[in-house]
Amino acid sequence: MALKVEYKRPLDERAILYAIQASVNRLFGEYGASQAKIKQVKYFPEKQQLVIRCSHNMLDKVKAAITSIIEINGENAAIHVFGVSGTLKALSKKT
Repeated sequence: MALKVEYKRPLDERAILYAIQASVNRLFGEYGASQAKIKQVKYFPEKQQLVIRCSHNMLDKVKAAITSIIEINGENAAIHVFGVSGTLKALSKKT
């Protein structure tokens, strides 16, 4: 899944990934978060883009959790999903 982060200044990938995992945990609990199996694949700090992977069974729930993020580190933020693919090769064509 390819993500674009809207934030005032560049963020490190740990803050973004933490916000995603916290949102999944808040919406679906610890069991749901463990089922999502979210992992970072690539991060492009100059574009504020992140590529993550997750369980295909939890894709819709992870997307819902991502769109519900309104702040990171106490400041307004938004994360947009702009590409989803089953393989990294196909996803890299979308980024």
